[in-house]
Amino acid sequence: MSGRLNLKAEDAADLQIVSATLQDAIVRVKDIHYDAKARVFTAVFNRYRWEETPKRAKSAPGARVRSGLSVAGVLGVQAQNVKRAPKDAIAQLLAITFEPSGQPEDPGGDLILEFAGGGKMRLRVECLDILLADVSDPWRARARPDHERDEA
Repeated sequence: MSGRLNLKAEDAADLQIVSATLQDAIVRVKDIHYDAKARVFTAVFNRYRWEETPKRAKSAPGARVRSGLSVAGVLGVQAQNVKRAPKDAIAQLLAITFEPSGQPEDPGGDLILEFAGGGKMRLRVECLDILLADVSDPWRARARPDHERDEA
């Protein structure tokens, strides 16, 4: 797959695809922004191109690409155990999940970004309105993420 990926998530099923696409993505603290006035959260990740994995041998390193994540309608952001300094500190994204508000007819809730090492970011959102887009050409990865080896 040589094209750039562009995804939109407006419901839980869409979010699962975005989460799987961003699994093992790396982000620098300085590449995470929340504009409270515009109610937009953005982050730029170096994501592993999992969509190419079936074509490659398990030992092949694969590729990474810069991808921008934008979440609209964000009412607030809380961070727990996420390094804020130094600005070149990095975090590895494991998953993105959604906890609905539980109120009938309310599409809002909490979008949770979970990072390796126990870090979390909780975004209070009006509804799921997420865009993920590749913003660079891919480059060869140093290695393919290996959760079995990481857990050993």
